[in-house]
Amino acid sequence: MRIKITSDSTCDLSKRQLERYNITMVPLYVVKDNQTLKDREEITPSEIFRHVDNGGALCTTAAVNIEDYTQIFSEFSKEFDAVIHINIGADFSCSHQNALIAAQEFDNVYIVDSKNLCGGQGCLVLRAAQMAEDGMDPQEICGNIEKLREKVEASFIIDRLDYMRKGGRCSLIAEFGANIMRLKICIEVKDGKLQVAKKYRGSFEHCIDSYSKERLIGRDDIDTQLLLFAQAEASPEAMSAARKNIQEFGKFREIEEIEAGCTISCHCGPNTI
Repeated sequence: MRIKITSDSTCDLSKRQLERYNITMVPLYVVKDNQTLKDREEITPSEIFRHVDNGGALCTTAAVNIEDYTQIFSEFSKEFDAVIHINIGADFSCSHQNALIAAQEFDNVYIVDSKNLCGGQGCLVLRAAQMAEDGMDPQEICGNIEKLREKVEASFIIDRLDYMRKGGRCSLIAEFGANIMRLKICIEVKDGKLQVAKKYRGSFEHCIDSYSKERLIGRDDIDTQLLLFAQAEASPEAMSAARKNIQEFGKFREIEEIEAGCTISCHCGPNTI
């Protein structure tokens, strides 16, 4: 069977990965000064950060609408035997619900909730593409992805809390306290939701060093096939600390550095890994 894998722009896969597996990303939307722009296509994370740094209002995000999904599914359902679309987690966006509604018009379109975002979602998208290459049927691929999503470990550290505070995800008091105590927050995806995993103290580079070691040292439960290493305009020092520990303690066969797209960057801000 010829199976087409699609996902939302929140999967943040690199251009190389998308081309290698012929994966199509459907863009979410970013709202900036009453303009609605397509993630990655009409606006970049750098443009968002510069806008906010220059005193502009925080950009917001909007889900992929039903019409967009219908257009994509209509095109690929004719060209391929099956289309498997892997969404950003349903608790993060109504994109998943919109995709389900759009898919009702097609007999060969399958929708999977990744219960994840960014690199966590990206890992599942890549696995689905590899399964399709291996000749699995669409039902088997979807079933395997639903099992694998419970094993994905996705987490990140943010340097600035003002983006989360402005987006309603962090109170002003919590932000003030974290800034005074030089705390950096580690957030992880658990059961399809975001939760604070740990708080680190010190410079962002020091916190990244501790965080990456803790995530890798002494682990015998990690599939070392692939690590997706995402960042949003992270400092060279922080990137260097993370790379060093990944190389020394990770033992991954493939490491792919990816750039967090606009949807993720709108909520996390710059200097996020």
